[in-house]
Amino acid sequence: MLTRDDLTVEDCLEVFEAVRPLKLGHVGFKDLGVDFATLRELNRRIKESGAVSYMELISLSPEECAASAGLAAEIGVDRLLGGAGIEAILEALKGSRVGYYPFVGLPEGHPTRLRGGAEAVARHCREALAEGCPGVDLLAYRAVEAAPLDLVRAARAALGANGRLIVAGSVNSPATVREIAAAGADAFTVGSAVFDGSFSPRAGGLAARLNDVLAATGSVPRRPGEA
Repeated sequence: MLTRDDLTVEDCLEVFEAVRPLKLGHVGFKDLGVDFATLRELNRRIKESGAVSYMELISLSPEECAASAGLAAEIGVDRLLGGAGIEAILEALKGSRVGYYPFVGLPEGHPTRLRGGAEAVARHCREALAEGCPGVDLLAYRAVEAAPLDLVRAARAALGANGRLIVAGSVNSPATVREIAAAGADAFTVGSAVFDGSFSPRAGGLAARLNDVLAATGSVPRRPGEA
């Protein structure tokens, strides 16, 4: 994710061009931090590179999320993550090819924290699948009322074999990548931990830090059908 502190970095276009030679397969950004024209151009460049593009909704009011979802559909984002008000967001995406992965649990504030326990997360996962979503976005390591891995395991069980589970927020080490994979996550997002160096403290530059993230994923067996 071209993000830091839950905002798209202001120089996201320049940063993306700097890391384009890595041929990343998945690149994302938030709906806040830069203007719409910049997000449109960023998404165009990501898709031109052959990567899957993601936008995560940081706004938590249903009205703002529905408006951002409409923008995501307009610029052709591949996958939309997070947000509040699943029905309004799906309505805003109607007719587009955007896959929507809603937050589960009870996110609040900015930077976002997650309230709710394993039972609430599991219930929201089942509701998301019933609405036709291909999976969910879980802020496991932003949880304030439950152990992160308990939430990951609960979400995995509720989603079954076909629902996709993305763990977002505060994934900041290779060990964390391995433990969420073992608990059932299909994918994760990482942004601030790359920019501030905490994911790989000894790496000197951004490209080296991203290579360390890629190396961490290489130690995790892929689930069937995972891209």
